[in-house]
Amino acid sequence: MAQWFECKVRYEKIQENGATKKVSETYLVDALSFTEAEARTIEELTPRLGGEFSVSTVKRTKIVEIFPDDSTDRWYLVKVAFISIDEKTAAEKKTISQVLVAANDFKGAYDNFMEGMKGTLGDFEIHSINETMIMDVYNAKKG
Repeated sequence: MAQWFECKVRYEKIQENGATKKVSETYLVDALSFTEAEARTIEELTPRLGGEFSVSTVKRTKIVEIFPDDSTDRWYLVKVAFISIDEKTAAEKKTISQVLVAANDFKGAYDNFMEGMKGTLGDFEIHSINETMIMDVYNAKKG
């Protein structure tokens, strides 16, 4: 099962007018530890950013699933409640999970989420869909 870490990266970005500005960007990394998440972020961004940058924050997320879409670079966080019935008390129980969905807009996030959930046997309800500041997602390396 994937373990997702949110890594914030700070660096100086050159604006269109030629001025430099300090920016902070967020990336999501599948890693086994905080150390691996930081190392993977540095490995992935070194060729892209070229200059100096630092990983200022690494924190574990509660994201359980990611539904990617190669046609976009915007990410939405869907909070979903999976509904189950307690067999002893017959009471309804809701378990909240977070799913990251790539989409061009809010409706696309909803549609992509529903497409990803096709075939799910349990009942669920969406609690919220919010756009994130995540710039990119780096899956675990194979092999």
